[in-house]
Amino acid sequence: MQNRSIKDYSLVGARGMAMGAADVVPGVSGGTIALLTGIYDELLHSLKSLGPEALLTLFKQGPKVFWQKINGSFLLSLFLGILISIKSFAALIGYCLDHYPLLVWAFFTGLIAASVVLLWAKESAWGLKEWVALVCGIVVVVVISMARPVELPESNWLMFMGGFIAIVAMILPGISGSFILLLLGLYPRVLAAVNSNDFVALILFMLGAICGLLVFSRFLSWLLDNYHKTTLAVLIGFLMGSLNVTWPWKVTLESFVDRHGEVVPLVQSNVLPAEFTQLSAQNAQLLPVIGMMFIGFFLVLLTELLLRKPSRIH
Repeated sequence: MQNRSIKDYSLVGARGMAMGAADVVPGVSGGTIALLTGIYDELLHSLKSLGPEALLTLFKQGPKVFWQKINGSFLLSLFLGILISIKSFAALIGYCLDHYPLLVWAFFTGLIAASVVLLWAKESAWGLKEWVALVCGIVVVVVISMARPVELPESNWLMFMGGFIAIVAMILPGISGSFILLLLGLYPRVLAAVNSNDFVALILFMLGAICGLLVFSRFLSWLLDNYHKTTLAVLIGFLMGSLNVTWPWKVTLESFVDRHGEVVPLVQSNVLPAEFTQLSAQNAQLLPVIGMMFIGFFLVLLTELLLRKPSRIH
């Protein structure tokens, strides 16, 4: 556990807010933000420390040693930032996606592209195994992004399952928890629960998320400790594959109206700006979109320069 000042923990909370804002957007992963802001390694190892051993420490050695063992101040600052961001930005992100979708997707495309470049630049020479892992990572995310959303029956207990799956996806850079919820048909319900303070649904969602964190963080941490280069190649592949999701110019080929009367895209296809204008009869906003891509890209580079420490995973 690192020794940090109040200012340092405020910065951790700010990273958490960035992760929360990203997780609200279907197609963007909070894990991506953690990776490119340099806290991914500490996050995984802190989550890994949660479990039966930590409880034994609490009972045998007291709260202070327990809090240090689980890196409690770091986790508290980070998850407070995430929760504050989700509650504060859920409506704002929804508004921006409804009114400025091209600019929102362009910004996140720039963020992800920059993180791929930075991570790749820090890697040593790869062998065949790493290249195969990279391709597999790309294929997995592209296949997920092309899957069709489903309609699940109304049940609060499905919120538990949604929390479990979404938090697993959140940990993985490039795989969006919000997008997985969208595929499961749970995304509108989660947003509605946040905005309407449906505490029963939110508590079940959080319990599922906690279980997902305890199970999957240990597995991923083990992979990184034992198969570092191969696992990192897969994660970079996930990021590259997610560019298929965040590409701004899309046309909807099929859609359906859900039980709430909302039109939900069923099948979408990425197109070039000129084709987007022709097929959708909407302005492609080429220069603003490119501008937002560059803003996102250089924001990551600036963050890396200011932090002056690599976003390493080991």
